[in-house]
Amino acid sequence: MQQQRLPFRLGLRAFPMWAVLLLTMWLSGASNAQDVWLVELQGAIGPASSDFLMRALDDAEQADAELVVIRLDTPGGLDLAMRDIIRHILASPIPVATWVAPNGSRAASAGTYIMYASHFAAMAPATNIGSSTPVSIGGGGSPFPIPVAPQEEPAEPEEADIAGGSAMERKVINDAVAYIKSLAELRGRNVEWAEQTVVEAANLTATEALELNVIDIIADSIDDLLQQLDGRKINIDGSELTLQLSDSNVTVIEPDWRHQFLALITDPNVAYILLMIGLYGLILEFYNPGLGLPGITGIICLLIGAYALQMLPINYAGVALILLGIGLMLVEAMSPSFGVFGFGGVISFALGSVILMDTELEAYRISLSIVAAFTAASAGVFLYALGAVLRARRRALVSGVESMIGKTAVALDEFENRGLVHAFGENWSAESEQFIEKGAKVEITEVDGLTLKVKNQE
Repeated sequence: MQQQRLPFRLGLRAFPMWAVLLLTMWLSGASNAQDVWLVELQGAIGPASSDFLMRALDDAEQADAELVVIRLDTPGGLDLAMRDIIRHILASPIPVATWVAPNGSRAASAGTYIMYASHFAAMAPATNIGSSTPVSIGGGGSPFPIPVAPQEEPAEPEEADIAGGSAMERKVINDAVAYIKSLAELRGRNVEWAEQTVVEAANLTATEALELNVIDIIADSIDDLLQQLDGRKINIDGSELTLQLSDSNVTVIEPDWRHQFLALITDPNVAYILLMIGLYGLILEFYNPGLGLPGITGIICLLIGAYALQMLPINYAGVALILLGIGLMLVEAMSPSFGVFGFGGVISFALGSVILMDTELEAYRISLSIVAAFTAASAGVFLYALGAVLRARRRALVSGVESMIGKTAVALDEFENRGLVHAFGENWSAESEQFIEKGAKVEITEVDGLTLKVKNQE
């Protein structure tokens, strides 16, 4: 094919037409490219991660994205946070594909429920899914940690969720089974295995999950995932939608300051430290009114810590024991009782700190080293205050009427009953049962109003 060159003048004259044509073609190509949002969900599922993911789904809906991909790697998390995420996925008009990646990742416990709730479930090679047995309930929501592996010969699912355990444990297990089975039925996935992963803590590799219809795809990269999803049909709100992902723009959604702030304060160790700083800041302000800084800092830390704790599975008995322990140590410092209140307060404080988080999920437990540090610091403050009180009791009085007893005064004239003496830079009326010579040094034995009772010094 021969190429023709247009004269320069003709080219300049035709330039606006070329520009319009190129712009139209560019816009047409841009409009055909579909936006895919990639959201990272890693670590324990809690208030911060659920807030981040829910807002990402809302923003994706506003942006009219074609697909939201959740790249998942989690050991489990809190029940309330998990259910919030699932409710948003089920209500989302944008298809959601949850992809366990990269290699070596897992969708354990609460992650399994999220996989079952998603429109599409995918896993990378060398990943696993399962262990969805709820272990405990309490506080702000029941955690879904990785449970103990089942025995070699587990009971049949129909019997295991009924027999054994307390009534509360059976209720929790049966509720979890019904919940994940309803998700499996909704998405057309393996219902029997969904029950097994709750009752028996069953696990699957990516290959096994694909064979058992637990997931839809095995993909080793985001490009591979989108290629396999391209052209797939999904029913959303009664309408059939066909994914068009052949020319997609992948947008990675980065956590913003709100997510980072929530992730920081909902760390149980940080929340515990904020609570302690708040309490001690207020105590310091009460002991030294007018300082301002300890009080303001204490109120801010206490409010932030309380906000974080109300989103975490706390044990209110632990909170009560911590407050009781601090109260007992304050009572000991103000009214020493030979350490009875103080040591009881230290024990109460330590026990309350240990049981404060009502969950077996490691990511939501307070570090014992931090508990030990604050317990030792509280005990140190109590011992210092107790020592200061005892030293003050043994110290000689330096002010008040009592401090005048035993001091020396000088007689201004001679007298036997009443006269004048000079003491503490002033002249005082004095009484004595002895004869006092002028200029004699006398000892103050009693103070009666503005009159000193004196006697000759021995």
